[in-house]
Amino acid sequence: MTATAYIESRLIRPGLPTPRGDLSAGVLASLRDRERPPPGPEAVVNAADPYGGDVQLALYVLYELHYQGFDSVGDDREWDPDLLRLRAELERRYLDALRADTPGAASAEAALAQILVEPTDDGTGVSHYLQHEGRLEQLREYAALRSLYHLKEADPHAWVIPRLHGRPKAAMVAVEFDEFGAGRAEHMHARLFADLMDDLGLERGYGRYVDEAPAEALAPVTMMSLLGLHRALRGALIGHFAAIEVTSSPGSQRLAEAMRRTDAGPAAQRFYDEHVEADAVHEQVVRHEIITPLLADEPHLEPDVVFGVEATGLLEGRLGTHLLHEWRQGRSALCLPLRPAEDGAG
Repeated sequence: MTATAYIESRLIRPGLPTPRGDLSAGVLASLRDRERPPPGPEAVVNAADPYGGDVQLALYVLYELHYQGFDSVGDDREWDPDLLRLRAELERRYLDALRADTPGAASAEAALAQILVEPTDDGTGVSHYLQHEGRLEQLREYAALRSLYHLKEADPHAWVIPRLHGRPKAAMVAVEFDEFGAGRAEHMHARLFADLMDDLGLERGYGRYVDEAPAEALAPVTMMSLLGLHRALRGALIGHFAAIEVTSSPGSQRLAEAMRRTDAGPAAQRFYDEHVEADAVHEQVVRHEIITPLLADEPHLEPDVVFGVEATGLLEGRLGTHLLHEWRQGRSALCLPLRPAEDGAG
């Protein structure tokens, strides 16, 4: 990798993505021209699949108005009543699908127990595949897709902080403090991932790879924003956060080994090495200092915590199935091909 001065990707607003159907086309057309009303809530009926590309892209775009926004789209569109009405209908349909497709464990402890122990059929997951046989180009694809999550990694979880109190709030702030670099910008996890992208010859721009991302890669990102934006879903966001932290450390260990095996570069290795240790600690904090006291104070949130854990597993499983199916067929898992790595990266 050629050494370059660091450029904060979040300072540059992304352009609007390419539509994937009538629904997302209508949303994007309205954002380009405020004189054009967005599709009404009834348009959601015609977008058949809540997990499909048209719905997922529409949700992604609507949520991004609460983050960085888009080039040439006014900041006031964040609270456009018509866009919010459409988003609410999309969210209702998405949540209905997620709830129907998750089993609903008897307790948060039972839901977490299912993901605390590594499966006996090791070697079937994406991180196992990349660790042992993944090619550098597949690591580049994986990083491009994950950039939609990791370049905003801690942001939607921060929304839950004012909705907590006491021990859960203090512990959540402590974990987020680590995610945001413990006061040092160069140690922020989003910054470390941008450095990883440099090593892999990828463009570090925020939201750069939306058009390349299949619906399966958009869904975990939209769910994270959905849970973060709604106070009523704070328990589900904590469940999602717990699922990510519990499964992160072993998966990061395998991905760090994949980066070393393919000589991906020191920054690529560092990102995952950092998560092996940090997330092992975070897992304990989330389970014992956030979930346990939260449910002691607000036991009615337990079904939502369970839902957050299980919905995360559902969507991550769908993404993993897509990636492995395409890679094992010798195909790219992306909607569009990546540009070749520059400067001999990796």
